[in-house]
Amino acid sequence: MKEPVVDKKVWRRASDPSKPSKARHALARWLKFNLVGGIGIGVQLAALAISRSLLHLDYLPATALAVETAVIHNFIWHERFTWADRPALRFRHSLRRLVRFNATNGAVSILGNLLLMRLLVGELRLHYLVANLVAVSVCSLLNFLLSDRFVFERKPNGFKDDRKVTLAR
Repeated sequence: MKEPVVDKKVWRRASDPSKPSKARHALARWLKFNLVGGIGIGVQLAALAISRSLLHLDYLPATALAVETAVIHNFIWHERFTWADRPALRFRHSLRRLVRFNATNGAVSILGNLLLMRLLVGELRLHYLVANLVAVSVCSLLNFLLSDRFVFERKPNGFKDDRKVTLAR
């Protein structure tokens, strides 16, 4: 007796198995983001310590200056390392990304840091460096999502590629 014919589907990744899955790719990007962010935390803490100790700025303006220093540092590394697979087509595209990065990640970082520093240092009397580490950690996840979906998007909206593409015959 013949067995019924069953549609034999192969349960595997539809894409090339030699390429990482979307989840693995997202995890790798998240790890790169955190590596850059970790270095950025060092940049921010150093800028904060210099602003407070050497320049004798109040903790809130010192925090804003330190955050902006870290934001610029992080943007450069994210464009060259974290999202290197999504290169800017032209220098002006990179400038637009910097504006977007500052408007999103910068705003989240500066406003989030200032609000949390006001709460943690001003109200709860935590040491300003410890409070700053807490503030940076809280803002990190939102910044990753904004960077991935808006700043370094796959197909840049409004970025017109002026290069002509021709197909070889």
